[in-house]
Amino acid sequence: MPALEDYKGQTPAWCPGCGNFGILKAFKDAVVEFGIEPHQLTIVSGIGQAGKIPHYLRCNTFNGLHGRTLPVATGIRLANHEMLVVAVAGDGDCYGEGGNHLIHAIRRNINIKLFVHDNQIYGLTKGQASPTSMEGMVTKNQPFGAFSEQLNPIALAVALDCSFVARSFSGDTEHLKGIIKEAIRHKGFSIVDILQPCVTFNKINTYEWYKQRVYHIESEYEPENRIEAFKKAMEWGDRIPIGIIYRNQRAILEERIPIIKDSPLVKHAIDISMVEETLKEFY
Repeated sequence: MPALEDYKGQTPAWCPGCGNFGILKAFKDAVVEFGIEPHQLTIVSGIGQAGKIPHYLRCNTFNGLHGRTLPVATGIRLANHEMLVVAVAGDGDCYGEGGNHLIHAIRRNINIKLFVHDNQIYGLTKGQASPTSMEGMVTKNQPFGAFSEQLNPIALAVALDCSFVARSFSGDTEHLKGIIKEAIRHKGFSIVDILQPCVTFNKINTYEWYKQRVYHIESEYEPENRIEAFKKAMEWGDRIPIGIIYRNQRAILEERIPIIKDSPLVKHAIDISMVEETLKEFY
């Protein structure tokens, strides 16, 4: 069985009080409780404060380009679908630069687990408004306030019939750990939008702001009901639901590709004879 020490990476360089610390703790606790060994996990990230998380874990990692987390994670998963593949991204990274990749990952339903560190700001690049910044939010780059309407990633995911949609809060690590475990357990593309304060550049959406608003979804709620899920996804403001918003069962991409359905690509025998014959056609 793995121990927390097995996942110890570099010392985090996040700002003191950053919401990412709670996410890192909850994630490590979740995979250790699952019994997942470091060599059984690959974590992919883009650019941003969230993108640093692979540096702070000891497992297979890939730190890529801004917004391009999901294409890399997709390639890794198709090469070895016996590997647990996790993608981590920030709200700007995933919902801004990477928004197109998110839409098609949901559509394909590849069995990747996406955890979005949503601090409603671009933190690494010093505080520009992100897609999830609230309309009217004043930043150094938006002195008259953000003009664009705030993106609702939960409603977007439900509208696209995403296989697993959830939200949690980095200030509630026990709840977040449980949601991470449910996302990993689910068979299909899973997105977890994690509300996390940026203590340096976002002075609006603070720990106190979230604590006054977030509430655990009622136990009688049925996440398989898509209509009710969409209603729940539209809640934002004085009350913000956290928990599993929507869940359904769909065939995953890996099962629909005949050549890898029965055995991962990495276990296939290498035969270059067909390549050699094909190349002869160009001589």
